[in-house]
Parts: sequence; C-alpha cells; structure tokens
Amino acid sequence: MIFYKMARPQDPPRGFFPFGNPFKNLSSKNPVLSSKLLSLLNSFEVNLASSIRKLVPKEKSQILTVSWMKQAMESLCETHNGIKTLITDLELPVSDWEDKWVDVYLDVSVKLLDLCNAFSSELTRLNQGHLLLQFALHNLETNSPRNLSKAQSSLGSWKQHIVSKNPRMENCRAILSSLVQSLNLPKVKKYSARGKVLMRALYGVKVKTLYVSGVFAAAFSGSSHNLFYLTVSDELPWAQSFMEMQNTMNAEIKNVFLSDGFTVLKELEAVDSGVQRLAPAIRQGSFDPISLQPLKDSVTELSNGLDLVSKEVDCFFKTLLSGRDTLLENLRSMGVSTVLATSPKTVADRQLLCEWMV
Repeated sequence: MIFYKMARPQDPPRGFFPFGNPFKNLSSKNPVLSSKLLSLLNSFEVNLASSIRKLVPKEKSQILTVSWMKQAMESLCETHNGIKTLITDLELPVSDWEDKWVDVYLDVSVKLLDLCNAFSSELTRLNQGHLLLQFALHNLETNSPRNLSKAQSSLGSWKQHIVSKNPRMENCRAILSSLVQSLNLPKVKKYSARGKVLMRALYGVKVKTLYVSGVFAAAFSGSSHNLFYLTVSDELPWAQSFMEMQNTMNAEIKNVFLSDGFTVLKELEAVDSGVQRLAPAIRQGSFDPISLQPLKDSVTELSNGLDLVSKEVDCFFKTLLSGRDTLLENLRSMGVSTVLATSPKTVADRQLLCEWMV
C-alpha cells in the first residue's frame, strides 16, 4: 500500500507562516500587555505539548486500538476547550475578527463536523456487528449440533458485515486534504497582538486535530491514504513532541497496513482470531464450551471500547458545534453580518445536527 504523505523531508523548507509571522514583534509596543499575552500563549503551548506526548503509547501494540482512539478523541476535546478558554482570556473582541478569520474558522469547523459524522457512522456500523456476535455466542453456549450451525452462519455474517465498506468514510480523504490547505493562515491586513497569539495557538490546535483525524480515518477506512505526514517549524514549543508522536505512530501504522491482516484495529483483530480458533471445532460439531471464554472476553472488550470512543466523538462534535454557535451568535448580536443566520455555513450546522440526532 502507498503511505500517503502531505509533505516530504526532501521538500524545500517553507516558512511557518506563508505571509509573514503574525507573532513577530509582539512585545514591541505594549510590554505590560505583551507579557500577559506571552504568558497565556506559553501556558497554552506547554499544555498542548504535554497532551501530544501523552498520545504516544508506551507499547507499540497499543497503537490503533480503540482504547488509544478513546484517549485521542478525549485529548482533542480538551485541546478545543482550551482554545475556547484562551479566546476568553485574550479578551479579543468579536469585532476584531476579520471576515477571512471567520470564513476560515467556519469552513474548518464544518469539515471537522463532517468527519465526526463519518466516524460516528462507522462506530455505529461496527457496533451493529455486536448483535451477530452475541447471537453466535448464545448458540455456541448451548453446544447442540443445530445451534452450532446457527452460530457458524452468524459468525460468517459478522465477518461479511465487518469487511464491507462504509460509503460515509469514502469522503474523508478529500476533507482531510482540504484541511491540510487550511493550515496556511489567511492573509489579513493586520494583526493585533491578541490576534497574533490566537492565530499561533489555532495553528497548533489544527495540526493536532488534523493528525488525529487522519489516524481515525485510516483505521476506520482501512486505507493508509488517509494517513499523512505533516512538517512543522521546529521553533514551536510543541513541535518536537508532535514530530516524535507522528514518527512513532506512522512507522507502526505503516507496518500494520503492510501486514495485510483482516483489520487494522487490534480489538477487531482479536475477535476475528478467536473466531478462527474455534472454526474447526464448530464445523466438526464437537465444541468445548470452556474454549469459548477468550472469544467472549474479546467481544466484550471490543463492544465496551467502541461505546467509549463513540461517547468521545459525540463530545468532540458538541464542542465544535458549541464553538461555532458562540461565534455566530456574537457576530449576529454585534451586527457584524446580517446574513449569517441564513448563510450556507449556518444552514450546514443545522443539517449536521439533525443528521447526528437521527
């Protein structure tokens, strides 16, 4: 399989900000205010670096597990709540948000909402297979020839269900690719000191979010094309932590895809391995119920893990939607735009929310 890279080490170095560093000369005019701003930014970036380091599993076997996915999505929720807190602490008036800032924010966030819906759809689909597994386990426990035949049929249906493709995941690559382009900050006439801090902090949030979303898309789609490699300026306090996480994760994920297994998710693979071990005895009609326990344990672990990941994806979705609603409401209340309430982006929010609730 091709290991998709959005940037390569041999690419010529490019500036961190394509149109000039908005953080440059932050402390030139107002040392008191700038000291406060620097403290806020430093605190945010230290927390960001720490959260990224925690996403590096101690054991490679923990990569591409639902437990890691739960942790990663929980971490994204914390980071996005952190940027909301930073905006509050910056006391940045909504009137200071230039139109391009607003457009980029709304465009990026609606794409992340689309990804959340795709991930939720796949988690629901995977959980639907749990019913087939439960039915099979029930029939296996009775250990009668007739029920063993039912169990075999149910396990076959489960495998067909799991390997089938989810159309919702097919759009993830295009969404992720467009999000990579959004890492280039919008060209604006000028930045206030607060605006410079916000833009730099938002960049870190977008890089972390984009990478984690790519891992999710790769795991759920079974395609390494959704995994990419991002380069960031080594001047950023969190850059080393990010590159270490990315290099560690990508190397192992690439190996998993090259192994050409049944699935790249470890808990799913464990269930399939349990099914394979029992298959000969089931076909022969001589099944020992005691040997069923490992499969039961792996089925329970998978189901519980998927439920936890679903809750965290739901949390992330609501966090994104809350941020959009707050910005749009503030803009409307200040009369910055009279068309926001009926804009395509706002309508898209309503459609996404309705789809999520179905």
